[in-house]
Amino acid sequence: MTDQMRRITLARRPSGAPVPEDFALQTGPVPAPGADEVLIEVTHLSLDPYMRGRMDDVKSYAPSVGLGETMTGQGVGRVLTSNFDGLAPGDTVTGITGWASHAVLAGAETRKLDPDMPPSTALGVLGMPGFTGWVGLTEYGAMKAGETLVVGAATGPVGSMVGQLARLAGLRTVAIAGGEEKCRLAQEVFGFDAAIDHRAHEDARSLRKAVAEAAPDGVDIYWENVGGKLLEAVMPLMNTHGRIPLCGTIAWYGGVAGDGIDHLPGVWRSILVKRLKISGLIVFDHWDRFPEFITEVAPKVADGQITYLEDVADGLENAPAAFIAMLKGGNTGKQIVRL
Repeated sequence: MTDQMRRITLARRPSGAPVPEDFALQTGPVPAPGADEVLIEVTHLSLDPYMRGRMDDVKSYAPSVGLGETMTGQGVGRVLTSNFDGLAPGDTVTGITGWASHAVLAGAETRKLDPDMPPSTALGVLGMPGFTGWVGLTEYGAMKAGETLVVGAATGPVGSMVGQLARLAGLRTVAIAGGEEKCRLAQEVFGFDAAIDHRAHEDARSLRKAVAEAAPDGVDIYWENVGGKLLEAVMPLMNTHGRIPLCGTIAWYGGVAGDGIDHLPGVWRSILVKRLKISGLIVFDHWDRFPEFITEVAPKVADGQITYLEDVADGLENAPAAFIAMLKGGNTGKQIVRL
């Protein structure tokens, strides 16, 4: 075991989209675990859009990352030293390790992984993103066979889970993704009935026409990951009593309003006239249901009913570049960093 730990810290707060200079790679001694703690050597890190919000010094549902602190995030790794009953050296666990080569965590705040599943799945399809899709649909989607679901960022780990669960429940599924290749993956890998390339449409009006052709009976559930012109395009197509689980607005991250914000009065009118149900979704509110999610979804992943894609960047030092690219749609599937 090396006696040096490497970590990516927040060097400065971004102004708009993050740039490499907002991060710093630092080296220091490997920490020692205390009572009821474990020392983990991290093998895989998760990169997720929510991390952009944590880089800002604003009040939110979770604390901001402080300047000089390790970037937050979930990781998977091997236990090197354990002072916690139930975990032993060599066990593979997941927890909030941050962007670092090593982490000391309270044993009670880790989860031991199934050795029969690839460890990286705990960060994607069987981790927070997959759980987000599952719990959002079960809590807020009120799915009914024969309905139509539209999801933005459809080939990402959340969107692809949403689409596959809806398809298994008998819904018509429409993907919106960025680029021809992602649209191909949406249909051929994830089984969406239709896929629309939002980059092929300059404005919401053009995109709306494409969505209307793919969803001739209107939209019953719109899973909102993006905001921007996607929201503006889909909102007029919502059916009466439609549901919108609001998971993310990546088009507006970094303080850039983007398309659609000037049309907010029209959005509110649609909500009123069509009696829409819009539910803000913060996955941390639902962790008590995570065991239920694993029980239901893990067998479907194991037997291929639910599939997944991972985009793997190698090396901790490449985490910032992978993160920056992900926020611009440069990833295909769940963004992972392999250490």
